Amino acid sequence: MSRASLEKDPRDVATMFDDVASRYDVTNDVLSLGQDRLWRRAVVAACDARPGQRVLDIAAGTGTSSEPFADSGVDVVPADFSLGMLRVGHRRRSDLGFTAADAMHLPFADDSFDVVTMSFGLRNVADPPAALREFHRVTRPGGRLVVCEFSTPTNPVLRRVYSTYLMGQLPRIARRVSSNPESYVYLAESIQAWPDQRGLAEQVAAAGWSEVQWRNLTGGIVALHRATKAPVEG
Repeated sequence: MSRASLEKDPRDVATMFDDVASRYDVTNDVLSLGQDRLWRRAVVAACDARPGQRVLDIAAGTGTSSEPFADSGVDVVPADFSLGMLRVGHRRRSDLGFTAADAMHLPFADDSFDVVTMSFGLRNVADPPAALREFHRVTRPGGRLVVCEFSTPTNPVLRRVYSTYLMGQLPRIARRVSSNPESYVYLAESIQAWPDQRGLAEQVAAAGWSEVQWRNLTGGIVALHRATKAPVEG
């Protein structure tokens, strides 16, 4: 079984997600106690994409996060660097333009998208600041960034309960429902090592984004960061 290290070698991470692709969506639903559906809806609302606009959904996995955009007439590009995820997604929704892409080296021209969004993927990138700069590059002036990622619960009691769940219960549940339980041990450890809401906001701003803000979901277990690319003056 494959489990990516916290050094996040891109090949190791891609292999890990290839291994879990077949049961990825079901496992996420179980481990999040169904909260992942609420989080996806919050992402779509925050993106506020309209028909005729173009959205890059990076780390789209099997395309579950891209479907609401496509179904509402938005031109969405589901992209991921796990070929296993892309294959599963293409079997589910062959009408979507699944694209192999590395978040740190996107195969798109400057100013290509009205919105760039990434859900639960930035934590797995070897160099998140480099990815945030790439997202800025491919976003049109005036366009938006929406990042949904695990974060730090704001209530101390919830924080302790959540930490106990992550390091104790989540791996046990994963052994029953996942095709690669070891990958969910990595998931728990990577969440623990990830910066809090303000820390991520500072990284987003340092990558050139403006009007950075965040909204806590499920008590801060997940945070939704939003930012804009400054319009061209003149």
